[in-house]
Amino acid sequence: MPTESLSDLPVASPEVVEIERALTRVTYLSTRSRQHERLMGLAGVPLDRAAVALLRQIADSEPLRPGELAQRLGVEASHVTRTVQQLQRAGYVSRVPDPDDRRAQRIQLTDAGREAVGRIREAGARGMQLALAGWRPEELRQMATLFHRMVDDFLAYTVEEDSGREADAASPVTG
Repeated sequence: MPTESLSDLPVASPEVVEIERALTRVTYLSTRSRQHERLMGLAGVPLDRAAVALLRQIADSEPLRPGELAQRLGVEASHVTRTVQQLQRAGYVSRVPDPDDRRAQRIQLTDAGREAVGRIREAGARGMQLALAGWRPEELRQMATLFHRMVDDFLAYTVEEDSGREADAASPVTG
């Protein structure tokens, strides 16, 4: 199995280094336990961070199989299974037959799940609005456009990397 080392990667530009540092700070600030508890309190949704991430992912896609959810979130399938069970008990998601394979199931939001995601997003957006109150509307539009572009590029890179790894794994080893 081929492995990649740091020396195999191109040197990052100073601008990319600064973006990485800023994203690390944003991620830290947004995932702190205290911040999560505050957001859940404002939204009135008593869920842990893993459940919220899964709920948001389901809201942003068509109903998916648990394995597909795990892949999109970059976690183990067993983790998704446990979290789906928690969300199902709370009434936020339901399982529906997969139209492509009746033996499989997909996970979809219930009305309560859609309402919960809406409240979580509203609480998050209102907090962000306060934090970014000094920004001009055109700066906010530019930031949103660049963030979406960055996420799309990250996703495309991840897909390319995953495809490359699968191809490497399928290649016969000759010696």
